[in-house]
Amino acid sequence: MSTVKSPARKAAAISLIAALAFGILSVTYRAMFAPNPVPEVKFRTLTGESINTSDLRGKVVLVNFWATSCVTCVKEMPQIIETYNKFKDRGFETVAVAMEYDPANYVIAYAEKNKLPFKVALDVQGEAARRFGNIRLTPTTFIVDRRGNIVKQYLGEPDFAQLHALLDEKLREPV
Repeated sequence: MSTVKSPARKAAAISLIAALAFGILSVTYRAMFAPNPVPEVKFRTLTGESINTSDLRGKVVLVNFWATSCVTCVKEMPQIIETYNKFKDRGFETVAVAMEYDPANYVIAYAEKNKLPFKVALDVQGEAARRFGNIRLTPTTFIVDRRGNIVKQYLGEPDFAQLHALLDEKLREPV
């Protein structure tokens, strides 16, 4: 390893190191703090309602990709119902998106039997899952803030105490 002898070479080396450090910090900052907008998706609910993600601006939204054949999805659903009921009057919405491979009649039967109080959508063509990052594993849950940015993604069952704390924080933020 050679040492930098001239002041000009030393200054150039310091500038290069500073530029690299700034670049790394800039990328890290953007990855950690820059807004991550929710993709524009049109959901078709079991009731025939058509909802775009842009229609949900101004609300804090939980988007849950699930399947009736997913043991963890079925296990967490009572807590998702509880979460919805706890926060719905404060500007909170839930959209449970059944995966493409989940037969519509299974989803309808499950939603009716369990009296799901929130919007349940069928992702018949898998378009919503693709736009949300090519979701393959269930459950996958996203929290979207009032400005339409994804602030948290959960793969698997969330820690509901932490989820409730996050929702409470986001619901206190202005629109």
